[in-house]
Amino acid sequence: MANAKFNIRLDSDLKKRAESMYAELGIDLNTAIIVLQKSLEVRGFSFEVRLEEPNKETLLALLDADKISKDNNTKGMDIEKALIELKK
Repeated sequence: MANAKFNIRLDSDLKKRAESMYAELGIDLNTAIIVLQKSLEVRGFSFEVRLEEPNKETLLALLDADKISKDNNTKGMDIEKALIELKK
């Protein structure tokens, strides 16, 4: 199969937003183009792709953890002690 050069003009803001989103998904724009080729082969995506928003329980846990991390009265524990506690 012969290679062809593929050029695309994008609004700079659109490009930045796409790069940011793909970075969150762990890929760059070049890799996204490779996904384009695979999607043509399977006539769609061969996997599910989405940026998940944390559910209410996870969001509350994250907020709680942030609050605890900023509390000067919270006792810390080194990793070895924490692992021992988890094994109990």
